[in-house]
Amino acid sequence: MNHFLLTSLALSASLLAHAATGQTAAKPAAPKYVRTPTGFLMVLRQGDNVLQELEQLTSREKIPGASLAGIGFGHPTFGFWNAQTKTYDPKAFRDVEMASLTGSIAWKEGKPALHLHGVAADKTFATVGGHILALEVGTGSMEITVTVHQQRQIREIDERNGATVMSW
Repeated sequence: MNHFLLTSLALSASLLAHAATGQTAAKPAAPKYVRTPTGFLMVLRQGDNVLQELEQLTSREKIPGASLAGIGFGHPTFGFWNAQTKTYDPKAFRDVEMASLTGSIAWKEGKPALHLHGVAADKTFATVGGHILALEVGTGSMEITVTVHQQRQIREIDERNGATVMSW
């Protein structure tokens, strides 16, 4: 038998086996990003870890540096920089709309280094914002435009204040 016929028979047998057990074939996962003329458009769904997805995109596509902007529903943890302790004071929020998500992508010690800020509104339209320490997509989705820069950007510790800053 030729290869085409064998492949067709195997596929038919697989479909019949699934039908006999009441199972359906698994739907392939939708791609999370597409290439654009200036970089990428990423659409994340409920439960996705935004920072992890951006780090994976940066590594996979070998992005030297980028700026980003986004909107969507989420569960952010904001941090406010404490200059005395040189740490972020965190505060988590649930079920808010990210009215603005902005930031940059660089590299630190061979790994993607994100710097994100955002403004979120709750159902009463009260807003909060700041440095984003963590962000999970909530109900709906989150749309992020990543504009790629050609020059590699890096992050280094500024010895004067202990903050991580970008350079090239």
